[in-house]
Amino acid sequence: MRTVEQASSARLSLRANFSWTFAGNIVFAACQWGMLIVLAKIGSPELVGQFALASAITVPVLMLTNMQLRDIQATDARREYPFKDYLGLRLLTTMLALLFIAGTVLVLGYRGETALVIMTFGLFKAAEAISDIVFGLLQQHERMDRVAQSLIIKGLLSLIALGSVVYLTGSLFLGVLGLAVAWLAVIVLFDLRSLALILGDTVPTGARIPRPRWHRPNLLALTRLALPMGLVMMLISLATSIPRFFVGRYLGEHTLGIFAALTYLQVAGMTVVSALGQSALPRLSQHYAAGNRAAFRGLLLRMAAIGLVLGGGGVLVALVAGRLLLELIYQPEYAAYADFFVWVMVAAGITYLSWLLGEGMKAARYLRVQVVLFGVQVIVLTILCIWLIPVYGLVGVAIMMVVAALIHLIGTLLILARATAALPVGPVSEASYKEQTRP
Repeated sequence: MRTVEQASSARLSLRANFSWTFAGNIVFAACQWGMLIVLAKIGSPELVGQFALASAITVPVLMLTNMQLRDIQATDARREYPFKDYLGLRLLTTMLALLFIAGTVLVLGYRGETALVIMTFGLFKAAEAISDIVFGLLQQHERMDRVAQSLIIKGLLSLIALGSVVYLTGSLFLGVLGLAVAWLAVIVLFDLRSLALILGDTVPTGARIPRPRWHRPNLLALTRLALPMGLVMMLISLATSIPRFFVGRYLGEHTLGIFAALTYLQVAGMTVVSALGQSALPRLSQHYAAGNRAAFRGLLLRMAAIGLVLGGGGVLVALVAGRLLLELIYQPEYAAYADFFVWVMVAAGITYLSWLLGEGMKAARYLRVQVVLFGVQVIVLTILCIWLIPVYGLVGVAIMMVVAALIHLIGTLLILARATAALPVGPVSEASYKEQTRP
C-alpha cells in the first residue's frame, strides 16, 4: 500500500513549480480584474459598488477564520497533523464565518438585493476556503501544477459565469451565485481528483477524500498555532475593506463602485511588488542570518529603488493619461474622476515601497510586531474615514489613503531600523550572530 511519502515522490522541480505558480497567479489575477471590468462595462457603478461592498464585508472575516492554514500545512514537514485535521478545522471555522457574515448583514440592516449579494458572496468565499485547504496539501507535496491549473480553470469560469449571468439577467445576486456554483464544480471535478492523486491508498476504499476529523486536542493546538497569522491577514484585509465600507456607508454604492474600480488599478503594480518580494526574501533572510548588515541594507535599498520607480511611474501615467486610461478600461463616467485617480496612485506608490521594505521585517523574523503595525493602521484608517469622508467626500478618501500609507511606511522603517541595529557592521559567524541578536 502506498504511503503519503510515496505519493509525494511525483513532486515537481523547483523551476517547474515556480513556472506553474507564476502562470496560475497571473491568469487568476487577470480574471479577477476582468470581472470588475465586465461589471463596469455592462452594469452601473452601483453594481460595482455592491460587489465591492460584499467583498469588504466577507473577505476580512474569511481571512481571520482561514488562519493561513494553507501555509501551516504546506510547512508541516514533520506531518504533525494529518490532512483530515486541517480539513476538519477549516470546515468548522468556515461555518462560523458564514454565521458571522449573516449576523453582520442583519445588524447593519442590509436588505433586498444587497443582502442577497453579500450572503451569496460569502458562500463563494467559503468555497474558495475549502479549495485553499486542498491547495495546502498540494503545496506540501510540491505539486503546484495542480494548484495553478485549478486557479486558471476557476479564474476563467468565474469570469465567464459572472459576466454571462449578469449580462443575461441584470442580477448581481445571480451572477455571484454563478461564481459559487462554478467554484464548487471545480472543487468536485478537479480538486478532489488532486487529493486522490496525492493521498492515494491512504484514503479508505470507495471514498473520494478523507473524512474530516474533529479531534479536540489537535483542533486547539492547530488554532493556537495558526490564529496569530489569521489575525495579521485579517488586519491586512481590513486595511483594504474599511475604506470601501465607509465610502459605501457615507457616499453610496454609486461612489463606492467608482472608488473600487479606480483602486483596483493598483493590482498591476502589486503583482510586480509581490513577485519581487517573494524572490528576494530568501536572499534577505540569508544576509540577516549571517549578520551581514551591508548586504542586507544594500538589497533592501535596491528593492526600495525599484518600488520608487514603479510608484513614480504609476503617478506619472495617472497624471498624463489617467483620463484616457479610465475611459478605455471602464466607461467615460469613470474618467471624470481622473484627479482622484492621481491620489490613488500616490498612495499606491507609497504602499509599494512599504511592502517591499516589509520583506526585511519578514527576513529578520520580526513577525509579532506586524500585528501592532497593521492594527495601528486599521485604527487610524477607521478614525480618518469617520472624520473625513462625511465632510470632504472623495477628497477626504484621498487624504485618508495617503496618510494611512505613510503610517505604514513610517512604521515599517522604524521596525527595520531596530532590526538593522541588531546587526554588526560587517559579516560575522552564525554563532556570534545568535549572541548579538534577539531570540
